[in-house]
Formats: sequence, C-alpha cells, structure tokens
Amino acid sequence: MKNYKLIVQYDGTNYSGWQIQKNSKSIQQKITEAIEVLLKDKINLIGSGRTDSGVHALGQAANFRTETEIDIYRFKHSLNSILPSDIVVSAMEEVGLEFHARFDAKKRTYLYLITQTKSPFYKNYSYFYPRKIDLEKLTFLSNSFLGEKDFTSFSKKNDEIENKDCTVYKTIWRKRGEVILFSIQASRYLHGMVRTIVGTLLNAQDQPEPERFIKEIFNSQNREEAFESVPAKGLFLYKVEY
Repeated sequence: MKNYKLIVQYDGTNYSGWQIQKNSKSIQQKITEAIEVLLKDKINLIGSGRTDSGVHALGQAANFRTETEIDIYRFKHSLNSILPSDIVVSAMEEVGLEFHARFDAKKRTYLYLITQTKSPFYKNYSYFYPRKIDLEKLTFLSNSFLGEKDFTSFSKKNDEIENKDCTVYKTIWRKRGEVILFSIQASRYLHGMVRTIVGTLLNAQDQPEPERFIKEIFNSQNREEAFESVPAKGLFLYKVEY
C-alpha cells in the first residue's frame, strides 16, 4: 500500500466547495474521478479541510492510498491533463502510510482579498469594498482574535460541531498596490469563520468602542451578534502546515 500527498490549487467560482455533495459539482469529486480514471481503481481522497462554495485555494493539501506504484512525475502530468483547467495539482509526493491530510494538519492559513477599485479582473477573486479602511485600526482590533477562544459567534448557526474552540496564531493586514490583504493562521476553522471575522472587523472599525464591541460578540456566543459574512470569492486557502 502506498500513500500520496497532493498540493492542489483551484478556482472555486464554479464549484459547491471542496467536499463531495449530491447533485452539485465539487473539487474533491473532480480530483477523485480523475485519479480513478488513471488508476482504474477506487480511491478515498482526503482533504485537509472543507472550503465552502466559491472559495479558492492556493495550497489545499490532500492524500490518497493505493496499491499501485506510481511514477509521480508522469502521474501528476497525466492528472493535470484530464482535470478541468480551474483545478491544478501543483505538487505530489509519496508519504508515510500514517499520514492523514486532515488530522495531521497543525496550522492552516487563509487569505482574504479586498479591493477598493472596481475591475473586471478582480471581481471573481476579491470583495469590492468602497468604504474607508483603516489598516492600523484593523491590525489593532485583530489582536482580539488571537489565542484559544470559543468562536461560536463567528460560525454558521447550523454548524453541528460541538467544540467551537479554535486557536488563532497570527493575523496580518497589509496593502499591496490596489489590493488589501488579510491573513489569518489558526489551528482549525469553523464553518464560515474567516468570512464572519472579516465582516465583523470591517464593521467594528466604525464603532465608538470597537474593542468592547468585539468582546461582547465573543461573550454572547451568538452568531446573530456578529456582522454579515463577506463574500466567498475573496477567500483563499493559502497554506497547510504539518
């Protein structure tokens, strides 16, 4: 038995997300089908985590096990030749049989892109936000999310996961040309968590007591107290660390 790890990039615009779902097109489904065509055998493709509908990835990690000995260079080339053009396997390697893309992940980093200039080249990959953005204030307020906390107020109400504690290691706001970029690194994420954090931070900068405002949202443990999520199209799974 062999175990192979993949690093995958994808444009999530036309997909229902990573996870296979009935009656919808997913990233996991497309990659699984392509691998099974090449191997002529069924496989179980395990991702490091689910990305929602419309969310993109620069460094999604996944693994699958097979009895087949694979020539990695040729297999990756063949795989990319039959995958849709909006999904690419950027790296592939053999790993130990014990490796599990989801359970072994230690840190995951997401990026969120905001633009304040309308452009047809940004529309599928960023959130157009024409209002004022105070990067210094947002950087300061983001410190409220650092450490291990209960993120119930920042996850979707129908999230069935009982443990809502997540550890956020790092948050960064920066501007690069016309793009404002938010980066967050955490141990794990709840459903819709990053987009709700960004939406809440953008609105918090206009509050008279923004720190207290965020603290009260955490304490409420109620999703309705946080602000509306920003659109999925600006979100990228950037990197998974093991």
